[in-house]
Amino acid sequence: MVFCEGKNSEPDYVNGLRKLPHIAENTALSIKIHPDQGVPLTLVKNAIEYKNDPEIDECWCLFDVEWPKHHPNLNQAISLASSNEINLAISNPCFELWLILHYQNCGAFMDTDSAERQSRSLDGRLGKSIDSAIYMPLRKKAAHYAKLLEERHIQDGTCFPHDNPSSGMYKFLLDLEGE
Repeated sequence: MVFCEGKNSEPDYVNGLRKLPHIAENTALSIKIHPDQGVPLTLVKNAIEYKNDPEIDECWCLFDVEWPKHHPNLNQAISLASSNEINLAISNPCFELWLILHYQNCGAFMDTDSAERQSRSLDGRLGKSIDSAIYMPLRKKAAHYAKLLEERHIQDGTCFPHDNPSSGMYKFLLDLEGE
């Protein structure tokens, strides 16, 4: 079960992953997107409610940090997720950074508005919805760049939420695809 903060780009992307032949053909894997969106703490609480459902193997929460004003209770959401074995894919400043990484590496700090503008300029979309088919062939490149960012932050000793730019979406991909 996947819990998304956004109602357009994140679900569009996850639905694109679901359509990939090697994921769609795996009958043991079913990705469901919870219909409610919300702030990170709400998403984690919703995931905890579903975690014990025998039909659900894993719960993932996909959410943003947001810059310059962070979401409320981020650290509480992360702590609660950790203590309840809920997986997180956090993008900092926002999911659009993950989309940017499909096209290019991005090592400079950015705020949410800048990331959204840059993302739209790279894929040509006008609003929040994305054409996931554009991103699927580039997802491993994005995962590589995201992992490099994480390694740089670890080496520099940069801790959350100051790890801007970063995206944990590569961990979600790794979990799905095992590569």
